[in-house]
Parts: sequence; C-alpha cells; structure tokens
Amino acid sequence: MNTAALREQIQRAHQHEAKTGQLSRQLETQLPHLHPAIHLPELDAKGVLTRFVAAYIELVPDLLDAAHEVALEAGIEDQIKPVLKIAEHFFLQPPSIMAGHEGLDSLLDEAYLAHRLVEEVNDLYIKHFGQPLIPSNTTVASVIAHQLIGEAFANQLDEAVHHAVDEMLDDESFALDSVEAYRDRLISPDTEAAWKRWPCLSRQLGVGLDLEQTRAV
Repeated sequence: MNTAALREQIQRAHQHEAKTGQLSRQLETQLPHLHPAIHLPELDAKGVLTRFVAAYIELVPDLLDAAHEVALEAGIEDQIKPVLKIAEHFFLQPPSIMAGHEGLDSLLDEAYLAHRLVEEVNDLYIKHFGQPLIPSNTTVASVIAHQLIGEAFANQLDEAVHHAVDEMLDDESFALDSVEAYRDRLISPDTEAAWKRWPCLSRQLGVGLDLEQTRAV
C-alpha cells in the first residue's frame, strides 16, 4: 500500500484550500440545503462541516493501512489487497467521472469511494465472521458525505464500489483454512481493544444524523 502518496496528496489539497477557500465556500452554499436529518451546531456550522470533511479525507490512509494489516493477519491479503488498492488508485489516479474536480472538493469524492469500499468489505466480513474487517464506524459519516457530494453523483460512485467488490470478492474468498483460523482470533481481548481505536467519526466532530428521518424521506 502506497499510503504515503495519499498523505502527500491530502497535504497538497489542504494547501490548495488555504489559498482558495474553495471547499469552505462550497459548503457555505450547501448549508441551507442540507438534508434535515443532518444536525450541526448553531455556532460555527460551516467550520464544523469543513473540519468534518477534512477529517473524513484524512482518515483514508490510516483506514487502508489498518484494513491491510488485519487482512494480512487473517491470511486473506491476496483477496483484500486488490480491493484496497482500488481505493488507493481512486486517490492517485481518479476515474474519468471525477474530471474537473480538484483540491479537498475532489478528495471528498475519492475519500467517499475509499470509505465505501471498506464498508462493503466490512459487510462481507460481518456476513462470514460476525465482525467487520476493521471497525471504522464511518457509516454515518459516509451518509453525510453522500449528501454533500450530491445524490446523483454519489450514486454513480456507489455503483463503482459495488462493481469493484463484486469483481474481486466472493464466498470462496472466505473459505480458506487461514480465514477459518482467523475467525477464532476475532473474539480475543486484543481484537476488542483494537476495535475501540475507531470511534464514530461524525460524533467526534459534532455532526449528527437522524437516521429515522433519513429513512422517512
């Protein structure tokens, strides 16, 4: 995994934002139109939302490194690494549907793809093991990011994620002896301690989501 290159790209995007304020202006125009299920503090709502986007982006390299490490321990690196490499590739060489995007605005799209890929892999791990590959706990954050990106474009990104996972992972990927051995380690105290390193990103940053209201719309 070349997450060092991702971190460099994120740093360049922050420098672009410092010069242009592009993301901040974009979020300011979106604030009045956000889904009513998204809760922001009354004071400094734009600042909170900007910090949320930055943290959501910055989490990607750590998340990919952690997912790779756990997949390696599980003996399923050959199956998982290609999916994680896709997330990395989205950052370093974005697909054509992202043409014209730059700065943190662009990286929000790419971070959404990466987080959604990990979520999809997590869903497969939950199906087979009863626990996620890495408990990133970014589902709510991704729902908020989906709203910020825009329904139509975010749905295109979701389709790209589903296609990538369907192409690379199936039930046979989880039928290996090494995977069965890993299943026993999932209930260890060390694993539980590692799980606690990933608190809810949106809650940490003061952005809330009323899931009942989301489902009602």
